[in-house]
Amino acid sequence: MKTLTTWAATIALVASGAFSCAFAHDIRIGEISVSQPYARAMLPGAKVGGGYLTITNEAATNDRLVSATASRAGSVQLHEMKFDNGVMVMRELEGGITVPAGTTVELKPGGYHVMFMDVQQPFKEGEDIRATLTFERAGSIEVDFTVGPPAGNGGHGKHEGHGK
Repeated sequence: MKTLTTWAATIALVASGAFSCAFAHDIRIGEISVSQPYARAMLPGAKVGGGYLTITNEAATNDRLVSATASRAGSVQLHEMKFDNGVMVMRELEGGITVPAGTTVELKPGGYHVMFMDVQQPFKEGEDIRATLTFERAGSIEVDFTVGPPAGNGGHGKHEGHGK
């Protein structure tokens, strides 16, 4: 019985460690926190991929995500998708993405997102893509985008309810 209890305790400890790792994606720099970063797996031969995350600005002043870089991409752009005269358009945001004081901005499919360009090795489900995000006021922060399936929430579901 003691062996069974020890074994169960070991499994519980390992499981709790794995569980906490799943939520280890919340990162802070100053008054900015970045949570739930994920990217979608890319199809073979694809050269662009999307990244998504949530940014919270707890400061009394606005900040702006002005740029991003990643070693796995030739360049990284900040994009917006929106309807314009009934047509969905995607465009690069030259000035970045404003994160107003005291608010949360979600980068998600169909809205603001990070666009990894000129990717030589398509992102594969289960890997992490390291990127550096640069904010106008808060500075730069390294973030790992967990790669999920090519469609759907891209692994975002494993963080549902976390950080909200």
